[in-house]
Amino acid sequence: MTLIRQDDFIQSIADALQYISYYHPLDFIQALNAAYQKEQSPAARDAMAQILINSRMCAEGHRPICQDTGIVTVFLKIGMDVQWKADISVIDMVNEGVRRAYSHPDNILRASILKDTAGKRINTGDNTPAVVHMEVVPGNIVEVDIAAKGGGSEAKAKFAMLNPSDSIVDWILKAVPTMGAGWCPPGILGIGIGGTAEKAMLLAKQACMESVDIQELIARGADNALEALRLELYDKVNALGIGAQGLGGLTTVLDIKIRDYPTHAANKPVAIIPNCAATRHTHFILDGSGVAEFKPPRLEDWPSVTWDAGATARRVNLDTVTAVEVTTWKPGETLLLSGTLLTGRDAAHKRMVDLFERGEPLPGNIDFTNKFIYYVGPVDPVHDEVVGPAGPTTATRMDKFTEAMLANTGLLGMIGKAERGQEAIAAIKKHQAVYLMAVGGAAYLVSKAILKSRIVAFDDLGMEAIHEFVIENMPVTVAVDAQGQSIHQIAPKIWQKKIGRIPVVDAV
Repeated sequence: MTLIRQDDFIQSIADALQYISYYHPLDFIQALNAAYQKEQSPAARDAMAQILINSRMCAEGHRPICQDTGIVTVFLKIGMDVQWKADISVIDMVNEGVRRAYSHPDNILRASILKDTAGKRINTGDNTPAVVHMEVVPGNIVEVDIAAKGGGSEAKAKFAMLNPSDSIVDWILKAVPTMGAGWCPPGILGIGIGGTAEKAMLLAKQACMESVDIQELIARGADNALEALRLELYDKVNALGIGAQGLGGLTTVLDIKIRDYPTHAANKPVAIIPNCAATRHTHFILDGSGVAEFKPPRLEDWPSVTWDAGATARRVNLDTVTAVEVTTWKPGETLLLSGTLLTGRDAAHKRMVDLFERGEPLPGNIDFTNKFIYYVGPVDPVHDEVVGPAGPTTATRMDKFTEAMLANTGLLGMIGKAERGQEAIAAIKKHQAVYLMAVGGAAYLVSKAILKSRIVAFDDLGMEAIHEFVIENMPVTVAVDAQGQSIHQIAPKIWQKKIGRIPVVDAV
């Protein structure tokens, strides 16, 4: 009989979450570096360079890879011969571990979890509760798979109940382009096949937490139908040309992971859950000997990557930029932004649009005239930081607010992650504004461009409050220009055609 003590379990959960907040799995980094080395698209290569540099910075500085430090998901296998020395439930112990991790004074993690989900949507303040799945199995140990899953990639999950004769490949190849780039490719697609609707989704989530090994599979060849399906989907999804951050390129997925389960004869449930460029998960075992140990990886295992904006990058002073100047920017162009910008996410946008509809002014200290708004919810700073990791959030969530914001505020443009939908593009074109894209998965790197930060409105919204940032040389890409041309609509089509004409050499 193995005795698992309450505090050992709680502290192991907390330590695991701190560990994965700043250490990418090494297999992921090696796969991303291999993709970076072979990438032929300059824009995608640039994005991957920023992600790799950010990853090393986080490993060195022990700060979050992404400002979205995720919703905690835990899979537990509890041995039947395990005895607990605890005063609270297993789920309560998990949540106490989450609290400890997310409030660690040397590495505060962003609290993103809201309660009263269908009502007031109030932040719980400590990122609890976690989502916990438990299984009782033979044995005398507790096995833990734990992940901090970003909301942007989780939002792109897909499910279908196919007919038994339907093609899984055909459905996935139709579904992946509809996911856009908000899941921050290149990453991993977890696929679940079979069981029931909810079982397929669980299989997909568990698949996301497996090791990256597609190149080994390519080298040895498939031994069964699932492995053959992985190889087929790896080739065909990458042939879509979506590329890193949706900018067009050779690599959209670093691996395809699949789990299956027996299903009813009338059904073929299939689920897709993507893991983004901020892939964060680990596995540990408790055997009664104490707190789990997490060995830091060697920094030498990170690739040495350099990045610069290039000679053609346009330097922009946000404090003097004009509406006329904005109309000259072209899709795909690199800008280095300096000056003052304001921030805002879903909750702040909703509050501002409600004010517009009631004919009420914005709070007196907010003026968006000739300014840019950055879609971000930063991590709280620690020590001498101006702000914690502050990468962009998915821009499409703000699409329905874009017309009202441009019509009522004097905004020149917006900065966010991934593509914009047609509703937002139409508003951008109508108002001769612009949308700029920052790299998702490079949050700590972006934060180093922020010289000053202060909350100027809606401080009750926590990380969703409106901040004023003073920035210097923040790199962005023109994603939608004033004429409504979108790089995310143009580039993947170009690269899909290129990939169809050139042999793609797999990374070794």
